[in-house]
Amino acid sequence: MNSPMAYEHTFGPAIDPVTRLGWGLGLISIFVILTIGALLLGGILRKRAARSLADPRQLTARRDAGGLAWIYVGGGVSTVVLIGCMVWTMVVTAAVSRPPGVAALTIEVTASQFWWSIRYQSADPARVFTTANEIHIPAGQPVRVELVSSDVIHSFWIPQLAGKMDVIPGQTNVSWLQANQPGTYRGQCAAFCGAQHAHMALLVVADSVPAFAAWEEHQRLAASVVGDRGQQIFQTHCGVCHTIRGLTPAGIVGPDLTHLMTRGSLAAGLLLNTPGNLTAWIANPESLKPGVHMPAELLSGEELTALVRYLNTLN
Repeated sequence: MNSPMAYEHTFGPAIDPVTRLGWGLGLISIFVILTIGALLLGGILRKRAARSLADPRQLTARRDAGGLAWIYVGGGVSTVVLIGCMVWTMVVTAAVSRPPGVAALTIEVTASQFWWSIRYQSADPARVFTTANEIHIPAGQPVRVELVSSDVIHSFWIPQLAGKMDVIPGQTNVSWLQANQPGTYRGQCAAFCGAQHAHMALLVVADSVPAFAAWEEHQRLAASVVGDRGQQIFQTHCGVCHTIRGLTPAGIVGPDLTHLMTRGSLAAGLLLNTPGNLTAWIANPESLKPGVHMPAELLSGEELTALVRYLNTLN
């Protein structure tokens, strides 16, 4: 399937059993519909001998006519099939409720209107880092996902890797991901959370284990402090909401931008990450994503150019 949100074919053990169950129940339902339709059609088209109204015995359903056998057989087969479907569903629910082994890493995903913060946990505080709107995981290894909300109810859904999980304020829900092979898988907030609910996407990038280790080490690095005009503009106008590690102030309202240019998109999947789109987004985010909480900065053309030039160094 070419659609990035298609779930007919999946690529991980957290969702594959559900996919097989869905296909199985769908095929069983189609078979039942066709069988009932054929029996009904047969009953309609069946030729019957003419009955005499003078003989009252021909106006009643008699047990020796053989019709009850169909009810017994149909009821018995239906019961067996329904019990089988129930058992299959329970087995699938147990299989996807937790990973088969120890998770390779734990990430905390915080949903906000209308973007995602991803915090990579570690027992060593120095190895903890935060990124936004793009989750990298090692292919072939389970990843524990802790889901929290900073405002309203959201829903975390990566259809090709995992089922939906609600993200509820004041509560931590736990899910897990595992991609069988390297690739990029699109996710989406699946619960209406406000005006830009439809533009609250995220990407899961499954890297090979060596590639993920290299990405992880790079993400832990702080940004270079260059001290140019663009950096000064960022600290004055943007640092209250955004963090670039190595600079002050360090805001937590908006996404962490330390390695902004390693991400493929802007505004939670709304725009490709290009200098032109970045310029338009900073200049007037409301025109691109009405209802977004990011204010437009009143910058001159020279200041905006300098800021974008600086942000493009954040690799």
